[in-house]
Amino acid sequence: QVQLVQSGGGLVQAGGSLRLSCAASGRSFSTYAVGWFRQAPGKEREFVAADGWTVGDTMYDASVKGRFTISRDNAHNSVYLQMNSLKPEDTAVYYCAAGGALGRRPLHYNYWGQGTQITVSS
Repeated sequence: QVQLVQSGGGLVQAGGSLRLSCAASGRSFSTYAVGWFRQAPGKEREFVAADGWTVGDTMYDASVKGRFTISRDNAHNSVYLQMNSLKPEDTAVYYCAAGGALGRRPLHYNYWGQGTQITVSS
């Protein structure tokens, strides 16, 4: 069993940056795929970024590639999402996730953080 606790987020102006953190407890993170998803009001949860347990095995949605960076620190059982050049359309609740398979769909992930609101003003 893995518990994920998120921190960071908030309100930022367009063009600004934010960093989300996700700390895991219960089991070692190192052999899990980790991902970030987001959900805007009235929309389905969508993939943002993911990182497998193999070095360099990362994926990004086209809408965030080049602006967002996912990273992990296995020694501290944590995963991060650095978000730069934020746009109003990035506004959503962001969720971290962990699971046994690397993928772009929520069903690939077994464990979820509590969600963090990101609001980007224009």
